[in-house]
Amino acid sequence: MKNILIIASLFFSLTLFAQTNIYKGNSTSYFDVLYNINGDKIFRGGSTSFTDIQFTIKDGKFYKDQSISFTDIHYTVKGNIIYRGNSTSFTDVLYTISNGKIYKGESTSFVDCLLTVRGNKIYHGDANSFSNILATFDKEIDISIIAVLFGPY
Repeated sequence: MKNILIIASLFFSLTLFAQTNIYKGNSTSYFDVLYNINGDKIFRGGSTSFTDIQFTIKDGKFYKDQSISFTDIHYTVKGNIIYRGNSTSFTDVLYTISNGKIYKGESTSFVDCLLTVRGNKIYHGDANSFSNILATFDKEIDISIIAVLFGPY
């Protein structure tokens, strides 16, 4: 019985550590969790309930909720470009990712910079000042996820 409790405890703690939380602003409080990324699922808030799944990620595609149907694809990531829906057409380019920055469309001009990711912080625009912090995350995260969650589309 003791061994079962130890194994269950270890499994639970490993599950907790596998998650990545994104917090509001400069906070790292559980009460300020905006998103919880656990495996291929992105949950709203600190929840891991299937009712709070916002996206499922599979093969560079962001699917609505827990679906993996091609009709539920919201975003497609190919290289450093994020496209609308299931497209990879130049007419459907939403974001370009370059050097820790997320740009509108196919641009890499500072005037089109929407977000900057530096360290474990997400900043608004082409800035890295304390007043421009949108969110903080506690573990490494793919920048395409940040673009999808915090971009204007």
